[in-house]
Amino acid sequence: MSDPEGDVYDWYQRGVKLLKDGSPAAAAALLERAALAEPESRSIREALARAQFNSRQYEQAAESFRWIVTANPAEDYAYFGLGLSLWRSGDMEAAQEPLAIAVAMRPDERNYVSALRSVRATLRARRESA
Repeated sequence: MSDPEGDVYDWYQRGVKLLKDGSPAAAAALLERAALAEPESRSIREALARAQFNSRQYEQAAESFRWIVTANPAEDYAYFGLGLSLWRSGDMEAAQEPLAIAVAMRPDERNYVSALRSVRATLRARRESA
């Protein structure tokens, strides 16, 4: 398979535009190529993770967000994305920890707090019904 036209930065820019324009699967495909060419780029990885998540590739998104968290543990958004990806892939238990970390880092971020509350409420309801 040949590389798309342009350089890695062009692929990244086109991938981000595709994501913004509502084509997350196409964005993910292009951003995967960019990530292979520049494996240490956090910008590319974050855009790829968002594209994977938005195209319902939750396990791949979790992998990409986990890479970001490992590379830079101060990235609250990556913890949030990891938690959401795990949640959507069905691993509610595993989703709890990264969401709690995101909330601890940014307690003012309503989306983080809401996601953590939802996961904890679901887990509590499952325990109570068991």
